[in-house]
Amino acid sequence: MLARSLRRAHLLSLPARRRACPAAMAAVRSSSTEPVPDRPEKRPRLDSAEPAMHIAVEPSPPLPVDSAAVEVDSGPADYARNPPPNSLHPAAEPAQPEPQQTNRQPSTALSKRAKRRRVRSSKRRLQAEPFTGEWIVAYEAGKLLGKDVVEQAVAESRDWDPPFEDVRSCVLELTVSRLSSTGDSLSVAPAPHRPWVIITPHAMPGEKIRVRVHQHARMYSYADLLEVIEPNPEWRDMSRVKCKYFGKCGGCQFQMLSYEKQLELKREVVVRAYESFSNLPSSAVPKVSPTIGSPLQYNYRTKLTPHFEAPKYSQGTVPPIGFNIVKTRKVMDIEECPIATEPINAAYKPLREQIIDNIYTYKKGVSLCLRDSLELTPLPSGSPSPARRLSPMLVPLVAQQRSPSPPPFPTAPPNEKHICTTDHKATVRERVGDKIFEFGAGSFFQNNNSILVPLTSYVRSAIFNGQAPIATNASAAPPSPPRRVPTHLIDAYCGSGLFAITLAQRFYKVAGIEIAAESIAAATRNAELNHLRPEQCTFLEGDAADVFRTVADFPRERTALIIDPPRKGTDDKFISQMIAFGCETVVYVSCNVHTQARDVGMIIRKSEQNGVGPDKRKYVLESVRGFDLFPQTAHVESVAVLRLA
Repeated sequence: MLARSLRRAHLLSLPARRRACPAAMAAVRSSSTEPVPDRPEKRPRLDSAEPAMHIAVEPSPPLPVDSAAVEVDSGPADYARNPPPNSLHPAAEPAQPEPQQTNRQPSTALSKRAKRRRVRSSKRRLQAEPFTGEWIVAYEAGKLLGKDVVEQAVAESRDWDPPFEDVRSCVLELTVSRLSSTGDSLSVAPAPHRPWVIITPHAMPGEKIRVRVHQHARMYSYADLLEVIEPNPEWRDMSRVKCKYFGKCGGCQFQMLSYEKQLELKREVVVRAYESFSNLPSSAVPKVSPTIGSPLQYNYRTKLTPHFEAPKYSQGTVPPIGFNIVKTRKVMDIEECPIATEPINAAYKPLREQIIDNIYTYKKGVSLCLRDSLELTPLPSGSPSPARRLSPMLVPLVAQQRSPSPPPFPTAPPNEKHICTTDHKATVRERVGDKIFEFGAGSFFQNNNSILVPLTSYVRSAIFNGQAPIATNASAAPPSPPRRVPTHLIDAYCGSGLFAITLAQRFYKVAGIEIAAESIAAATRNAELNHLRPEQCTFLEGDAADVFRTVADFPRERTALIIDPPRKGTDDKFISQMIAFGCETVVYVSCNVHTQARDVGMIIRKSEQNGVGPDKRKYVLESVRGFDLFPQTAHVESVAVLRLA
């Protein structure tokens, strides 16, 4: 009895001793010579609103959506509280505590497995952050079912209860109703099941498919595609597929489609986004122009981030090195990616072999970084162009014509060599037209170099011409009244200076702002590389809204503004200061058309309520069109042009 009492006292004292000396315990663990099997590191799976192959290894968000974590971007706080009217999305409702059920069995009657299942279920019911891919899918599932069906399910407290006997592996035969904005198919569960949406990857509208349901959310479930029983021959052509892992890898969604069909679907995503989230009347939204395609549909991606989990010593096996299996956090082994550039694929194979040979030196999972780059040879020297010291009367005349001096660098010389760097801290170099850019391999820069010249040319044309006639099939816009030619440019969220530097030759003065110090350093360096004087092109570190305080001397009627925010969009503070400043032209470039539609609606409504400038003018949406920066995926970028009327 005495020995048992001493042992019990010893065990009870362990937590206190561990808390009293955490540093000592950590030192003991780190000094141990025995290999400690690591638990697989939890990684966020790919958010379908952004194209796959970009793995952001970040801490899990405080409110995960379900058992499969997703990357979360939170929208502006005011919009999280006030989503669009008539929204069927669960995030539109304030989070409520679980209702107390009087007929619930006593806790003593529940098995341990049932208790764990109840805890997991309550965690899965946490709502997605607004305008993430998960949020958009839930919204579109509600739209497919209809408001009455959703409200009835809520009233009956069945909106979280899937209508299947086997909730873990129910097999169904479905007919696909439509595609979601994330590229997944939406189907309604067949009778005798009550209305419920099934979300399945790699299926097309009108197809009859067999699926296995495996994960559930509010009014919808996720399923794996087992078989396409009756394909849609007008859409699906498997001979177009160039990747042997297509259908299992989570990277691409559209390889079976013609490129024309992909561009058509991406235009529909833009149309639906403005219909659902701009909160504008249809008369205020112009016809969405056809999507501008990428010059390259394969071998275009200039950055790849394959990853692998920590090796398990007890099993003695090499973990797969590649990308996530569709809709999971499990990594599948992939040795080549057809949408990546050739230098990246050439470097990826020996890198994999090197990792495999040294796999047990890795204590944690790793996300690799492979970046296409021009060889870092010395650039041709040249002196900056003389600073412009012109009277305001002459500035518009100069701004309408290109600089007569030759560009500082030739366009794509034939002897330029591309390489691949695998060090995320290394400097890489890219050419965009006649401009050179250098930045960190691990930092943000658009990952499809082939479309950057069309994109920047479109933005420049939109600012100076009132229209952006890139494609011959663009919808005709009504003639615009004469305007004063823009002479000053503000580049908010400027990154490494892509728009500011490619457009600087057309402006008297350019100011860019970015919150990341690394990006500001790169933008300043890029301005020097392209022989732009500091008094002509300046970059500031800070919040995007702060830029308007630094450009108080800019003539507002001759100032253009470019907005290129992250996926979560901009915020109320920025919009309020933008309207108070009153730029004549605003070009909004977005990697998330849903937050763009929300923000454009806010800009227009605020300008109507408060007025812009002494004349109380208002912004009007002149044009909207998509750009396909990521062919074979469901992702689409969008460019919206607003002007003061």
